[in-house]
Amino acid sequence: MPALLKNPLHASLLLALFGVVAHAPASAQEDSPYLLGDWGGKRTALADRGVSFEFGHTSETARNRSGGQRELTRYTDQWKLGAVVDLDKTWGWTGSAFQLMFTHRGGDNLGADAGIGNNQLIQEVYGRGQTWHLTVFALSQDLFGGKANLRIGRLPVGEDFAGFSCDFMSLTFCGAPPGNIAGDYWVNWPTSQWAARIKLDTGADTYLKIGAYQLNPKYVDDAYAKRNGWKPDFPSGTTGALIPVEFGWTPKLGGRPGSYKIGGWYSNAGGADLFYDRTGQPRALTGGDALHRGSRYGGFLSFQQQLSGESGRDGASVFLNLTQADRNTSSTDRQIALGVTYKGVFQRPNDYVGLAFGATHAGPRAADHQRLFNRLHPQSAAPVKDGNEYVTELFYNWSPIASVSLRPNLQYIRHPGGTDANRDALILGLKTNIDF
Repeated sequence: MPALLKNPLHASLLLALFGVVAHAPASAQEDSPYLLGDWGGKRTALADRGVSFEFGHTSETARNRSGGQRELTRYTDQWKLGAVVDLDKTWGWTGSAFQLMFTHRGGDNLGADAGIGNNQLIQEVYGRGQTWHLTVFALSQDLFGGKANLRIGRLPVGEDFAGFSCDFMSLTFCGAPPGNIAGDYWVNWPTSQWAARIKLDTGADTYLKIGAYQLNPKYVDDAYAKRNGWKPDFPSGTTGALIPVEFGWTPKLGGRPGSYKIGGWYSNAGGADLFYDRTGQPRALTGGDALHRGSRYGGFLSFQQQLSGESGRDGASVFLNLTQADRNTSSTDRQIALGVTYKGVFQRPNDYVGLAFGATHAGPRAADHQRLFNRLHPQSAAPVKDGNEYVTELFYNWSPIASVSLRPNLQYIRHPGGTDANRDALILGLKTNIDF
Protein backbone atom coordinates (compact mmCIF):
# COMPACT_ATOMS: atom_id res chain seq x y z
CA MET A 1 0.00 0.00 0.00
CA PRO A 2 2.90 2.45 -0.71
CA ALA A 3 0.64 4.90 -2.57
CA LEU A 4 -1.12 5.67 0.69
CA LEU A 5 2.10 7.08 2.14
CA LYS A 6 2.66 9.62 -0.65
CA ASN A 7 0.82 12.21 1.43
CA PRO A 8 3.68 14.07 3.19
CA LEU A 9 1.63 14.83 6.31
CA HIS A 10 0.66 11.19 6.75
CA ALA A 11 4.21 9.97 6.09
CA SER A 12 5.72 12.41 8.60
CA LEU A 13 3.12 11.45 11.21
CA LEU A 14 3.95 7.76 10.84
CA LEU A 15 7.70 8.41 11.00
CA ALA A 16 7.24 10.43 14.19
CA LEU A 17 5.01 7.72 15.62
CA PHE A 18 7.54 4.96 15.01
CA GLY A 19 10.27 7.17 16.44
CA VAL A 20 8.31 7.55 19.68
CA VAL A 21 7.57 3.82 19.77
CA ALA A 22 11.20 2.91 19.20
CA HIS A 23 12.48 5.09 22.07
CA ALA A 24 9.71 4.46 24.60
CA PRO A 25 10.35 2.00 27.46
CA ALA A 26 9.12 -1.51 26.65
CA SER A 27 6.69 -1.60 29.57
CA ALA A 28 5.14 1.73 28.55
CA GLN A 29 4.81 0.51 24.97
CA GLU A 30 2.92 -2.61 25.97
CA ASP A 31 0.71 -1.43 28.80
CA SER A 32 -0.06 2.29 28.71
CA PRO A 33 -3.26 3.38 26.97
CA TYR A 34 -1.52 6.71 26.29
CA LEU A 35 1.40 7.28 23.92
CA LEU A 36 2.85 9.95 26.22
CA GLY A 37 2.47 7.77 29.28
CA ASP A 38 1.42 8.91 32.74
CA TRP A 39 3.34 12.21 32.71
CA GLY A 40 5.55 11.01 35.53
CA GLY A 41 2.52 10.03 37.61
CA LYS A 42 0.82 13.43 37.23
CA ARG A 43 -1.93 12.11 34.99
CA THR A 44 -3.00 9.52 37.55
CA ALA A 45 -2.73 12.06 40.37
CA LEU A 46 -5.01 14.48 38.49
CA ALA A 47 -7.50 11.69 37.75
CA ASP A 48 -7.58 10.81 41.45
CA ARG A 49 -8.52 14.42 42.10
CA GLY A 50 -11.27 14.27 39.48
CA VAL A 51 -9.66 15.67 36.34
CA SER A 52 -9.00 13.40 33.35
CA PHE A 53 -7.87 14.31 29.85
CA GLU A 54 -8.49 12.95 26.36
CA PHE A 55 -6.07 13.80 23.54
CA GLY A 56 -6.20 11.86 20.30
CA HIS A 57 -5.64 11.89 16.57
CA THR A 58 -7.37 9.92 13.81
CA SER A 59 -6.23 9.94 10.20
CA GLU A 60 -7.84 8.32 7.17
CA THR A 61 -6.03 7.96 3.86
CA ALA A 62 -7.88 6.42 0.93
CA ARG A 63 -7.00 5.67 -2.68
CA ASN A 64 -9.52 5.05 -5.43
CA ARG A 65 -8.24 2.07 -7.42
CA SER A 66 -11.21 1.71 -9.75
CA GLY A 67 -14.52 3.42 -10.36
CA GLY A 68 -15.39 7.08 -10.29
CA GLN A 69 -13.78 9.53 -12.69
CA ARG A 70 -10.21 9.72 -11.36
CA GLU A 71 -7.72 7.42 -9.64
CA LEU A 72 -6.22 9.42 -6.80
CA THR A 73 -5.40 9.48 -3.08
CA ARG A 74 -6.88 11.74 -0.40
CA TYR A 75 -6.01 12.28 3.27
CA THR A 76 -8.22 13.62 6.06
CA ASP A 77 -7.84 13.70 9.83
CA GLN A 78 -9.32 14.74 13.17
CA TRP A 79 -7.73 15.92 16.41
CA LYS A 80 -9.66 15.74 19.68
CA LEU A 81 -8.76 17.67 22.81
CA GLY A 82 -10.96 17.21 25.85
CA ALA A 83 -11.32 16.88 29.58
CA VAL A 84 -13.80 15.51 32.11
CA VAL A 85 -14.04 17.01 35.60
CA ASP A 86 -15.63 14.91 38.35
CA LEU A 87 -17.29 17.69 40.33
CA ASP A 88 -17.86 15.36 43.27
CA LYS A 89 -14.11 14.93 43.74
CA THR A 90 -13.17 18.52 42.94
CA TRP A 91 -16.00 20.49 44.59
CA GLY A 92 -18.02 17.96 46.56
CA TRP A 93 -20.92 18.31 44.10
CA THR A 94 -22.38 14.81 44.41
CA GLY A 95 -23.12 12.93 41.20
CA SER A 96 -21.97 15.72 38.88
CA ALA A 97 -19.44 15.92 36.07
CA PHE A 98 -18.48 18.46 33.42
CA GLN A 99 -17.19 17.46 29.99
CA LEU A 100 -15.46 19.64 27.42
CA MET A 101 -14.33 18.45 23.98
CA PHE A 102 -12.89 20.37 21.03
CA THR A 103 -12.22 18.74 17.69
CA HIS A 104 -10.43 19.86 14.57
CA ARG A 105 -10.89 18.35 11.13
CA GLY A 106 -8.75 18.86 8.04
CA GLY A 107 -8.03 17.23 4.71
CA ASP A 108 -9.94 16.25 1.60
CA ASN A 109 -12.85 14.04 0.54
CA LEU A 110 -11.88 11.20 -1.81
CA GLY A 111 -15.46 10.49 -2.92
CA ALA A 112 -16.02 14.06 -4.15
CA ASP A 113 -12.56 14.61 -5.65
CA ALA A 114 -12.52 11.26 -7.48
CA GLY A 115 -16.10 11.69 -8.76
CA ILE A 116 -17.27 8.39 -7.29
CA GLY A 117 -20.82 9.62 -6.62
CA ASN A 118 -21.17 7.87 -3.25
CA ASN A 119 -23.78 8.84 -0.64
CA GLN A 120 -21.92 7.55 2.42
CA LEU A 121 -18.48 9.02 3.10
CA ILE A 122 -15.54 6.76 2.33
CA GLN A 123 -13.58 8.59 5.07
CA GLU A 124 -15.99 8.96 7.99
CA VAL A 125 -13.82 11.53 9.75
CA TYR A 126 -14.28 14.05 6.92
CA GLY A 127 -16.89 16.82 7.02
CA ARG A 128 -18.69 19.63 8.82
CA GLY A 129 -16.43 22.43 7.65
CA GLN A 130 -12.89 21.05 8.18
CA THR A 131 -12.31 23.41 11.08
CA TRP A 132 -12.45 23.68 14.88
CA HIS A 133 -15.66 22.58 16.58
CA LEU A 134 -16.97 22.76 20.12
CA THR A 135 -18.12 19.14 20.15
CA VAL A 136 -19.14 18.75 23.81
CA PHE A 137 -19.74 21.39 26.49
CA ALA A 138 -21.98 19.63 28.99
CA LEU A 139 -22.91 19.17 32.62
CA SER A 140 -24.07 15.77 33.85
CA GLN A 141 -26.03 15.32 37.10
CA ASP A 142 -27.27 12.14 38.76
CA LEU A 143 -30.79 12.29 40.20
CA PHE A 144 -32.90 10.15 42.54
CA GLY A 145 -29.95 8.40 44.10
CA GLY A 146 -28.37 7.59 40.75
CA LYS A 147 -31.49 6.06 39.18
CA ALA A 148 -31.64 8.92 36.67
CA ASN A 149 -29.12 11.17 34.97
CA LEU A 150 -29.59 14.60 33.39
CA ARG A 151 -27.17 15.87 30.77
CA ILE A 152 -27.42 19.44 29.50
CA GLY A 153 -25.28 21.72 27.34
CA ARG A 154 -23.84 21.57 23.82
CA LEU A 155 -24.11 17.98 22.57
CA PRO A 156 -24.14 15.95 19.35
CA VAL A 157 -27.26 13.76 19.18
CA GLY A 158 -25.18 10.64 18.56
CA GLU A 159 -23.43 11.07 21.92
CA ASP A 160 -26.53 9.73 23.66
CA PHE A 161 -28.87 8.22 21.06
CA ALA A 162 -28.28 5.33 18.65
CA GLY A 163 -24.59 5.48 19.58
CA PHE A 164 -22.23 3.19 17.69
CA SER A 165 -18.46 2.79 17.41
CA CYS A 166 -16.25 4.01 14.54
CA ASP A 167 -13.95 1.02 14.09
CA PHE A 168 -14.62 1.00 10.34
CA MET A 169 -13.58 3.77 7.93
CA SER A 170 -16.79 3.91 5.86
CA LEU A 171 -19.51 6.09 7.35
CA THR A 172 -21.93 3.25 6.57
CA PHE A 173 -20.58 1.48 9.68
CA CYS A 174 -19.62 4.43 11.88
CA GLY A 175 -21.42 6.56 14.45
CA ALA A 176 -25.13 6.92 15.18
CA PRO A 177 -26.80 5.65 11.95
CA PRO A 178 -29.68 8.18 11.87
CA GLY A 179 -27.07 10.90 11.30
CA ASN A 180 -25.85 8.99 8.24
CA ILE A 181 -29.19 9.30 6.41
CA ALA A 182 -30.69 12.40 8.06
CA GLY A 183 -27.54 14.38 8.75
CA ASP A 184 -29.06 17.73 7.84
CA TYR A 185 -30.85 17.75 11.19
CA TRP A 186 -29.68 14.71 13.21
CA VAL A 187 -26.22 16.00 14.16
CA ASN A 188 -23.34 13.66 15.02
CA TRP A 189 -19.67 14.45 15.75
CA PRO A 190 -18.03 16.88 15.49
CA THR A 191 -20.96 19.32 15.53
CA SER A 192 -23.07 20.05 18.58
CA GLN A 193 -26.16 22.05 19.48
CA TRP A 194 -27.82 23.10 22.73
CA ALA A 195 -29.62 20.14 24.18
CA ALA A 196 -30.84 18.27 27.22
CA ARG A 197 -31.40 14.58 27.74
CA ILE A 198 -32.51 12.47 30.67
CA LYS A 199 -31.75 8.80 31.21
CA LEU A 200 -33.85 6.63 33.53
CA ASP A 201 -32.69 3.24 34.80
CA THR A 202 -35.77 1.05 34.42
CA GLY A 203 -34.12 -2.14 35.67
CA ALA A 204 -30.79 -3.75 36.44
CA ASP A 205 -29.86 -3.79 32.75
CA THR A 206 -32.50 -1.64 31.02
CA TYR A 207 -32.91 2.09 30.53
CA LEU A 208 -35.05 4.73 28.85
CA LYS A 209 -33.70 7.99 27.38
CA ILE A 210 -35.41 11.04 25.95
CA GLY A 211 -33.86 14.28 24.74
CA ALA A 212 -34.50 17.66 23.14
CA TYR A 213 -31.99 19.18 20.70
CA GLN A 214 -32.07 22.66 19.22
CA LEU A 215 -32.47 22.66 15.44
CA ASN A 216 -30.75 25.51 13.64
CA PRO A 217 -29.49 25.32 10.02
CA LYS A 218 -26.38 27.29 11.00
CA TYR A 219 -25.00 24.37 12.99
CA VAL A 220 -24.65 22.32 9.79
CA ASP A 221 -23.52 25.25 7.61
CA ASP A 222 -19.82 24.80 6.79
CA ALA A 223 -19.27 28.53 6.24
CA TYR A 224 -20.78 29.33 9.64
CA ALA A 225 -18.72 26.56 11.28
CA LYS A 226 -15.45 27.99 9.97
CA ARG A 227 -16.19 31.27 11.76
CA ASN A 228 -18.08 30.10 14.82
CA GLY A 229 -17.83 26.32 15.17
CA TRP A 230 -15.55 26.53 18.23
CA LYS A 231 -17.80 28.95 20.16
CA PRO A 232 -20.50 28.09 22.73
CA ASP A 233 -22.78 30.57 20.96
CA PHE A 234 -26.56 30.53 20.55
CA PRO A 235 -27.19 31.66 16.95
CA SER A 236 -30.45 33.13 15.75
CA GLY A 237 -32.58 31.21 13.31
CA THR A 238 -33.72 28.27 15.43
CA THR A 239 -36.43 26.34 13.58
CA GLY A 240 -37.57 23.83 16.17
CA ALA A 241 -36.44 20.82 18.16
CA LEU A 242 -35.42 17.23 17.57
CA ILE A 243 -36.93 14.81 20.11
CA PRO A 244 -35.21 11.39 20.18
CA VAL A 245 -36.28 8.48 22.40
CA GLU A 246 -34.37 5.26 23.09
CA PHE A 247 -35.01 2.12 25.10
CA GLY A 248 -31.98 -0.04 25.79
CA TRP A 249 -31.11 -3.45 27.19
CA THR A 250 -27.51 -4.26 28.14
CA PRO A 251 -27.50 -7.92 29.19
CA LYS A 252 -24.66 -10.37 29.79
CA LEU A 253 -25.61 -13.39 27.70
CA GLY A 254 -23.43 -16.33 28.64
CA GLY A 255 -21.35 -13.85 30.62
CA ARG A 256 -20.60 -11.79 27.50
CA PRO A 257 -21.79 -8.19 27.00
CA GLY A 258 -24.55 -7.17 24.64
CA SER A 259 -26.31 -3.94 23.73
CA TYR A 260 -29.84 -3.85 22.26
CA LYS A 261 -31.47 -0.53 21.40
CA ILE A 262 -34.75 0.51 19.86
CA GLY A 263 -35.70 4.12 19.36
CA GLY A 264 -37.12 6.84 17.21
CA TRP A 265 -37.13 10.57 16.65
CA TYR A 266 -39.46 13.42 15.78
CA SER A 267 -38.64 16.90 14.49
CA ASN A 268 -41.19 19.72 14.65
CA ALA A 269 -39.01 21.88 12.37
CA GLY A 270 -40.15 19.94 9.33
CA GLY A 271 -38.44 19.94 5.97
CA ALA A 272 -38.79 20.33 2.21
CA ASP A 273 -40.87 17.79 0.32
CA LEU A 274 -38.77 16.08 -2.32
CA PHE A 275 -41.52 15.89 -4.97
CA TYR A 276 -44.28 18.48 -4.49
CA ASP A 277 -44.24 22.26 -4.60
CA ARG A 278 -46.22 24.59 -2.33
CA THR A 279 -49.32 24.25 -4.50
CA GLY A 280 -49.26 20.47 -4.36
CA GLN A 281 -48.00 20.10 -7.93
CA PRO A 282 -44.79 18.25 -8.97
CA ARG A 283 -41.78 20.57 -8.65
CA ALA A 284 -40.27 19.09 -11.80
CA LEU A 285 -43.31 20.41 -13.68
CA THR A 286 -43.68 23.86 -12.12
CA GLY A 287 -40.16 24.72 -10.93
CA GLY A 288 -41.75 26.17 -7.79
CA ASP A 289 -40.54 26.17 -4.21
CA ALA A 290 -40.81 22.88 -2.35
CA LEU A 291 -43.79 22.12 -0.16
CA HIS A 292 -42.85 22.45 3.52
CA ARG A 293 -43.68 19.36 5.56
CA GLY A 294 -44.44 20.19 9.19
CA SER A 295 -42.53 17.26 10.70
CA ARG A 296 -39.80 14.72 10.10
CA TYR A 297 -39.36 11.41 11.86
CA GLY A 298 -37.75 7.99 11.85
CA GLY A 299 -36.79 4.94 13.88
CA PHE A 300 -33.82 2.68 14.56
CA LEU A 301 -32.76 -0.70 15.90
CA SER A 302 -29.21 -1.47 17.00
CA PHE A 303 -28.00 -4.86 18.22
CA GLN A 304 -24.46 -5.72 19.35
CA GLN A 305 -23.42 -8.96 21.05
CA GLN A 306 -20.15 -10.68 21.92
CA LEU A 307 -20.42 -14.34 20.97
CA SER A 308 -17.15 -15.92 22.05
CA GLY A 309 -14.03 -15.36 24.10
CA GLU A 310 -13.49 -13.68 27.43
CA SER A 311 -15.97 -10.94 28.29
CA GLY A 312 -14.91 -7.61 26.83
CA ARG A 313 -11.43 -8.84 25.86
CA ASP A 314 -11.19 -11.24 22.94
CA GLY A 315 -13.37 -13.33 20.64
CA ALA A 316 -16.07 -12.58 18.09
CA SER A 317 -18.75 -9.88 18.29
CA VAL A 318 -21.55 -9.15 15.84
CA PHE A 319 -23.70 -6.10 15.13
CA LEU A 320 -26.83 -5.16 13.20
CA ASN A 321 -28.10 -1.62 12.63
CA LEU A 322 -31.45 -0.83 10.97
CA THR A 323 -32.54 2.78 10.39
CA GLN A 324 -35.58 4.23 8.61
CA ALA A 325 -36.40 7.90 7.99
CA ASP A 326 -39.56 9.42 6.51
CA ARG A 327 -39.70 9.27 2.73
CA ASN A 328 -41.26 12.66 2.05
CA THR A 329 -38.18 14.64 3.08
CA SER A 330 -35.24 12.18 3.15
CA SER A 331 -33.14 11.74 0.01
CA THR A 332 -31.62 8.66 1.66
CA ASP A 333 -34.37 7.04 3.67
CA ARG A 334 -33.05 3.68 4.88
CA GLN A 335 -29.82 2.05 5.98
CA ILE A 336 -29.00 -1.54 6.95
CA ALA A 337 -25.55 -2.52 8.25
CA LEU A 338 -24.30 -5.76 9.73
CA GLY A 339 -20.87 -7.04 10.55
CA VAL A 340 -18.49 -8.96 12.76
CA THR A 341 -15.24 -8.20 14.57
CA TYR A 342 -12.80 -10.66 16.08
CA LYS A 343 -10.34 -9.53 18.77
CA GLY A 344 -7.15 -11.26 19.82
CA VAL A 345 -5.98 -12.28 16.34
CA PHE A 346 -2.72 -14.31 16.38
CA GLN A 347 -2.93 -14.16 20.19
CA ARG A 348 -2.24 -10.41 20.07
CA PRO A 349 -4.70 -8.86 22.55
CA ASN A 350 -4.91 -5.46 20.83
CA ASP A 351 -5.21 -6.75 17.25
CA TYR A 352 -8.55 -7.46 15.61
CA VAL A 353 -10.25 -7.85 12.25
CA GLY A 354 -13.58 -6.53 11.04
CA LEU A 355 -15.90 -7.32 8.14
CA ALA A 356 -19.15 -5.47 7.43
CA PHE A 357 -21.83 -5.20 4.75
CA GLY A 358 -24.24 -2.29 4.36
CA ALA A 359 -26.96 -0.90 2.10
CA THR A 360 -28.10 2.73 2.04
CA HIS A 361 -31.31 3.29 0.10
CA ALA A 362 -31.97 6.32 -2.09
CA GLY A 363 -35.42 7.70 -1.25
CA PRO A 364 -38.17 7.06 -3.83
CA ARG A 365 -39.60 10.61 -3.66
CA ALA A 366 -36.33 12.14 -4.88
CA ALA A 367 -36.12 9.44 -7.56
CA ASP A 368 -39.67 10.18 -8.76
CA HIS A 369 -38.80 13.89 -8.97
CA GLN A 370 -35.64 13.20 -11.00
CA ARG A 371 -37.42 10.74 -13.29
CA LEU A 372 -40.15 13.28 -14.11
CA PHE A 373 -37.59 16.09 -14.48
CA ASN A 374 -35.57 14.00 -16.95
CA ARG A 375 -38.68 13.34 -19.04
CA LEU A 376 -39.60 17.03 -19.13
CA HIS A 377 -36.04 18.37 -19.51
CA PRO A 378 -34.04 15.73 -21.42
CA GLN A 379 -31.27 18.23 -22.16
CA SER A 380 -30.57 18.53 -18.41
CA ALA A 381 -31.19 14.91 -17.43
CA ALA A 382 -29.28 13.43 -14.47
CA PRO A 383 -29.02 9.86 -13.10
CA VAL A 384 -32.06 8.59 -11.21
CA LYS A 385 -31.02 7.36 -7.77
CA ASP A 386 -33.66 4.79 -6.96
CA GLY A 387 -31.77 1.87 -5.44
CA ASN A 388 -29.25 0.88 -2.80
CA GLU A 389 -25.64 1.88 -2.42
CA TYR A 390 -23.92 -1.31 -1.23
CA VAL A 391 -20.70 -1.08 0.78
CA THR A 392 -18.42 -3.87 1.98
CA GLU A 393 -15.41 -3.17 4.20
CA LEU A 394 -12.69 -5.45 5.52
CA PHE A 395 -9.95 -4.24 7.89
CA TYR A 396 -7.13 -5.51 10.06
CA ASN A 397 -6.26 -3.51 13.17
CA TRP A 398 -2.60 -3.78 14.18
CA SER A 399 -1.61 -2.21 17.50
CA PRO A 400 2.16 -2.23 18.02
CA ILE A 401 1.43 -0.70 21.44
CA ALA A 402 -1.84 -0.21 23.30
CA SER A 403 -2.12 3.51 22.46
CA VAL A 404 -1.61 3.17 18.70
CA SER A 405 -3.54 1.37 15.97
CA LEU A 406 -2.85 1.12 12.25
CA ARG A 407 -5.84 -0.18 10.33
CA PRO A 408 -5.40 -1.02 6.62
CA ASN A 409 -8.73 -1.65 4.93
CA LEU A 410 -10.49 -2.46 1.68
CA GLN A 411 -13.83 -0.99 0.66
CA TYR A 412 -15.96 -2.04 -2.28
CA ILE A 413 -18.84 0.26 -3.24
CA ARG A 414 -21.47 -1.16 -5.59
CA HIS A 415 -23.89 1.29 -7.25
CA PRO A 416 -22.48 4.44 -5.58
CA GLY A 417 -25.29 6.87 -4.82
CA GLY A 418 -27.90 4.15 -5.31
CA THR A 419 -27.68 4.07 -9.11
CA ASP A 420 -25.98 1.80 -11.64
CA ALA A 421 -25.12 4.94 -13.63
CA ASN A 422 -22.05 5.29 -11.37
CA ARG A 423 -19.20 2.80 -11.69
CA ASP A 424 -18.47 0.47 -8.79
CA ALA A 425 -15.44 1.57 -6.78
CA LEU A 426 -12.62 -0.31 -5.06
CA ILE A 427 -10.90 1.67 -2.30
CA LEU A 428 -7.61 1.00 -0.51
CA GLY A 429 -7.52 2.67 2.89
CA LEU A 430 -5.44 3.22 6.00
CA LYS A 431 -6.95 4.47 9.24
CA THR A 432 -4.73 5.35 12.20
CA ASN A 433 -5.67 6.12 15.80
CA ILE A 434 -3.32 7.53 18.43
CA ASP A 435 -4.27 8.24 22.05
CA PHE A 436 -1.81 10.66 23.57
